[in-house]
Amino acid sequence: MPVKTIDEINQKISEGKAIVVTAEEMAEIVQENGPKKSARMVDVVTTGTFSPMCSSGAFINFGHSAPPIRMTRVWLNDVMAYAGIAAVDAYIGATELSESRGMAYGGAHVIQDFIDGKDIQLYAESYGTDCYPRKSITTTINKNNVNQAYMFNPRNCYQNYPAGTNSTDKTIYTYMGTLLPRFGNVTYCTSGQLSPLLNDPQYRTIGIGTRVFLGGAQGYIAFEGTQHDPGQERMPNGTPVNLAGTLALIGDMKKMSSQYIRAAVYEKYGTTLFVGVGIPIPILDEDMAEKTGITDKDIYTTIVDKSGQTTFSQRVSYQELRSGSVTIQGRKVPTAPLSSMKKAREIAQELKQQIQAGEFLLTNPVEYLPNHQKRLNKLDIRGD
Repeated sequence: MPVKTIDEINQKISEGKAIVVTAEEMAEIVQENGPKKSARMVDVVTTGTFSPMCSSGAFINFGHSAPPIRMTRVWLNDVMAYAGIAAVDAYIGATELSESRGMAYGGAHVIQDFIDGKDIQLYAESYGTDCYPRKSITTTINKNNVNQAYMFNPRNCYQNYPAGTNSTDKTIYTYMGTLLPRFGNVTYCTSGQLSPLLNDPQYRTIGIGTRVFLGGAQGYIAFEGTQHDPGQERMPNGTPVNLAGTLALIGDMKKMSSQYIRAAVYEKYGTTLFVGVGIPIPILDEDMAEKTGITDKDIYTTIVDKSGQTTFSQRVSYQELRSGSVTIQGRKVPTAPLSSMKKAREIAQELKQQIQAGEFLLTNPVEYLPNHQKRLNKLDIRGD
């Protein structure tokens, strides 16, 4: 039986009586008091992650010009945006590269510049129609003169991402950063015991409609993320050892802060966007208290060979990864995080403060995320 409901917790939040702790604080509380007592002591646990999330971008509605134009091709600061939506709507993806600056600047930078209030050069072309006769336009936009600008990220917050290494004799440049030859280093990209979906591994409180902290603003889970695959192998505590769940997130980009949305460039690979996400987890019962009391030593991921040349696979805990080195084939190998624990802690703390101030209420999902075996399709590598 539940100890409390989300509605009851929201009532306590509104009255300023809710007990809110971060996931790291909850781990200590559960260790000291056990899950049953902790479930009655704590109402909400806040999580956080600040990691590169390539599958991110933004819809922008520019408003109509005089005479009007049906934009068929759009560039923002010389980065192409997808305009096959309507007359003056476009979607810019974080990894799209500048046509003049290449890997030095991309969609992620346009998004950060927009959030920072900078002017963005808009150039658009059209073939012209009777109702939209204009064939080109060059102007500037910013967050104060466009209609809507909202971030819509098809795949964020991987539940548990594999760590990367490199078996080959040469350095390789990947979305997991620079990987040195002959298992020279290991990179990883999850905030471990602070990570949202690792604190609710069966998605009991997280689903479509859940209110989240997104880039410094309040956003929502719009749907399961692309490549959501909950059927991955899991540990007895419910946490997966590889990939598993993902979230599609949406939020008002005009209200976001570049403190929590940052563009980045991976050498010889391209651009990405660091996205700050925090999800509050209501402690409904003993099971949720136990799940949110998890620590890095209880969470495992898999080290894989990102060169694709071998099927190398080795399971390690986040406690091992965060120690600064792991042992591979009898040799100590340095490890390095791609996600920021400092920012993840900051996000969890900021979300905690917003809930305590009554500025952030919890939501009952309108529908829960799929939580069963789901096989992802792969392209036929032979083609046509």
